[in-house]
Amino acid sequence: MKKRGVMQKYWKEFREFILKGNIINLAVGVVLGGAFQAVINSAVNDVFLPILSIFTKHIDFSQGFIDLTRIKNPSVEVMASAAAALADGRVVITYGTLITAAINFFIIGVVAFVVVKGINSVGDLGKKVKKRALKEEPPAAAPPTEKECPYCCSTIPVKATRCPQCTSLLPEKDEEEEEEPLPEEVSA
Repeated sequence: MKKRGVMQKYWKEFREFILKGNIINLAVGVVLGGAFQAVINSAVNDVFLPILSIFTKHIDFSQGFIDLTRIKNPSVEVMASAAAALADGRVVITYGTLITAAINFFIIGVVAFVVVKGINSVGDLGKKVKKRALKEEPPAAAPPTEKECPYCCSTIPVKATRCPQCTSLLPEKDEEEEEEPLPEEVSA
C-alpha cells in the first residue's frame, strides 16, 4: 500500500511538471525551431550556395581531402575521392567537409540574422502603430462618483440628496450653480 502511495505522488508531481506552461512553451519552441531550421536550410542550399558557386567557379569544397598514406609512401596510387581512399583502408583527412560546414554555418548565421531582423521589424512596426493609436485616442474620463458636502466637507455619493454625516439637506445641482457668483458680479 505504501509503494502505491509513493507512485501516485510521483505521478502527480510528474503531471504537474509536464503541464506547467514552461514545458509546453519549450515543446512548442522545439517544434517551431525544427520548422525554422528547414526554412533556413532551404534558403542556404537552394538560394545562397548556388549564388556562391558562381563566384567560386563551381568548386566543391566538400571533396577536398589529404591522403596521409601517400605522404608516408608516395608510390601508392592517387585515389579519386576520400570515400574511395577510406574504402581502401587509407588514413584520410577530409578538410573539405570542415570548410563546407564552416561556410554553411556562416551562411546559416547570416540568413537567420536577416530573418529574425525582419520578424523583429514587423513586430516593432505593430508596436509603433499601437502606440500611435493610444496617443491619438485618450481614454474617456469616468464621471465622478463622489462629491463633497458643502456643510461638513465629508465625501458623499454624487446622487445623495442628504448628507449621511451631518444630515443636512443638500442643494440641487442647479441651485449650486446659481449660488456661485459670476466673475462680472464680483468686479461690479
